[in-house]
Parts: sequence; structure tokens; C-alpha cells
Amino acid sequence: MSIPGWRHVYSGKVRDLYASEDPGDTRILVVASDRVSAFDFALTPGIPDKGALLTRLSRWWFAQLDVPNHLADGELPASVADRAMLAQSLEMIPIECVVRGYLTGSGWVEYQESGTVCGIPLPDGLQNGDRLPEPLFTPAYKAPLGEHDENISFDRTAEIVGAERAAQLRDVSLSIYSRAAAIAEAKGLILADTKFEFGTDAEGTLRLADEVLTSDSSRYWDAESWRTGTTPAARMASFDKQIVRDWLAANWDKQGEPPALPDDVVARTADRYRELIERLGA
Repeated sequence: MSIPGWRHVYSGKVRDLYASEDPGDTRILVVASDRVSAFDFALTPGIPDKGALLTRLSRWWFAQLDVPNHLADGELPASVADRAMLAQSLEMIPIECVVRGYLTGSGWVEYQESGTVCGIPLPDGLQNGDRLPEPLFTPAYKAPLGEHDENISFDRTAEIVGAERAAQLRDVSLSIYSRAAAIAEAKGLILADTKFEFGTDAEGTLRLADEVLTSDSSRYWDAESWRTGTTPAARMASFDKQIVRDWLAANWDKQGEPPALPDDVVARTADRYRELIERLGA
């Protein structure tokens, strides 16, 4: 896509980055697409209005959090104003900072096999969807585009970025999760887990970057369903792309390219994205 005054420099699974054609302007234009990803694959078709919806949610969450972020001042190009953010140019840290407050997803699979989540021992007898004794910081190494991210230990994180930076990433991530989970709880929602990305600016300040606490980067559940549901599916009534994950898990063996998403899965996912924004008041 051509944007006057901006030069395309990179496309990820769901976002496109542009640099200013003004050599004195170091800001980055981050444009969210309607593409959706799962299991480290970009899927087709996209989710209508997803880019605008998730950008709106990210902007709202950035405003709720008392932590330095990547947002920069300036006027957005009219053609992408509803789904773009102007951001500071950062040196991105190659660690995906995952925080898990509840046992689900890949964590539940691992727990059933070994009683651990990302190698961290947990008490016996937990069930799918249970609240963890305390939120866990379970980092992953950000793999290049087209490769799978790799879950790593905290010690391995320290080897990659240094002990001081690793501790800072852990502590800031857990603090953001605690703040966001409390906000969600007040709206009748559970923030089951989420992931953050960080970078450093020219002064070395750590800044929250990329998207934050969106339906793509987080699992949100209805709190009342979680309290009263009698099955995992009922307990974990979600406001995220779990619909997409579930359909793929039932219809794809993770070999080769994933199949196209059916129309009803696309429509229901879009509805869930919109409902979450309404519930939060974003």
C-alpha cells in the first residue's frame, strides 16, 4: 500500500511499518492490517475492520497504563488514520514478554504432561481454566518472520539481554498485567494471559511497544461464565481470536499451509472483537 510521505520498510504477520520520507523524521508509522494470525501463520481471509478495532483498543490501553510507551506526536495520514499509530523509532528487544494468570492454551497442554508451565512447577490438581497461584512471566524468543517463536526460561532471557534487563522486563510485564487485570475485572472480564513487546529509545529508556492488551495478543474471558461454567468451553467464553484457534485445531494438522477460514468463523471473531471494546468502554 502506498502512503504519501511514507516509505514501506517491513511487513509482519499482521502489521506494516513505514518510515518517513523526511530524513529528519525518525518516527515510524505502524499500520495494523485486517490480517489475522494463529500458530505463527498469517491466515486468510482477514477479519473485517480488525486493524481499526485493535488499534483503537491499543490506544485506549496505552492511556490507562502509567508506563513509557512508543507513541509519538503528529498527524496521521488520512488514508490509515483509524488503524495506524505514530511511534518512536526503538531498538526492539527480541523477547516476547508473556504473562499468564490462568492455566490454559499451551500451558494447559504442558501441565498435563509434566505439571509445569514453561518449566515452572505448579501444584497438582489444577484444571483447564483455573487461576494460577500467582501470575507467571514466561518469556519467548522472537523468531524471524516465518519461523516459530521459542519459549525460553528466565535464565535464558538473562543470557540474551543481560540479567538487569531481564529482571526489568519481568517486573514491568507483571506490573502491567496486574493493572490491566484489575481494570478488566471491574468490567466483568478476566484477562487470562497476554504478551508484551518492548524496545529502548535513544536514551535507553524501556518503552512498551507494538500492540498492547488487544484481542490478538491476549485472552479475555467473561468473568461470570468463568465462575459458573461447568465445562472448560463454558468457563472460558472468550473475547479474542480463540474462535480462530479452535477452528484451526479441529480442521488442520499443522502441516503445510493452514486452510482458509470459513465465513462464520470470520464473522464471529469480528463480533467478539467489537464486543470486547464495548465491554471495556474503550
